[in-house]
Amino acid sequence: MNFQTGEIFAIDKPYRMTSFGALAHVRYLLSHTLGYKVKIGHAGTLDPLATGVLILCTGKATKKIETLQAHTKEYIATLQLGATTASYDMEHEVNAVYPTTGINKEKIEEVLSQFVGDIQQIPPTYSACKVDGERAYSLRRAGENVELKPKSIHIDEIELTDFDAVKMQMSIRVVCGKGTYIRALARDLGRALGSGAYLTMLRRTRVGDFDIEKCVDFDHFQEWLDKQEIERI
Repeated sequence: MNFQTGEIFAIDKPYRMTSFGALAHVRYLLSHTLGYKVKIGHAGTLDPLATGVLILCTGKATKKIETLQAHTKEYIATLQLGATTASYDMEHEVNAVYPTTGINKEKIEEVLSQFVGDIQQIPPTYSACKVDGERAYSLRRAGENVELKPKSIHIDEIELTDFDAVKMQMSIRVVCGKGTYIRALARDLGRALGSGAYLTMLRRTRVGDFDIEKCVDFDHFQEWLDKQEIERI
């Protein structure tokens, strides 16, 4: 491997870590092992509360980041029905509760079908979207109101994989294109069901040809690196 010429690999990002934090840790280990500062970037941010496939590119391969970001992605997610949070996940406390009367497996599958194809989606205000040059989440955390415009996204598949009628929790598998926010999808699914919803678990299982089985375990990255045949400068 030649990390200066450029390598592309994926790690399994841990829970409660930013994508930048994960990248910084890998950069430190690479630079410490190789003896020079490694240029590295990631192809597609994962929220701190999400886990899974995070593609990293080094050296000249960083030029491929934009192309990699456009690849189809697959997620598995668990939603809590009957309530919402400001961020549409568990980063914030529940801010409202809603009735769940009439929600059953048949109703959920009927609603899910409405979100397949080309749709409009308003990104979460707690997101990295920019408003007048500022990150939306920074404005929200500063107490400011944020309004974001709908964006065109594409969802290839949504599959209901589990539904617990007692806990009012549902699990889904989503295959989608660039720019899709699964947190926003949870919000919109809750509304379409005449209730509310937020994410309790999100895991990215695939980006293009990189699936979770091909990822390097974050906690054992150094061990993985030590096993590689590295071309030295």
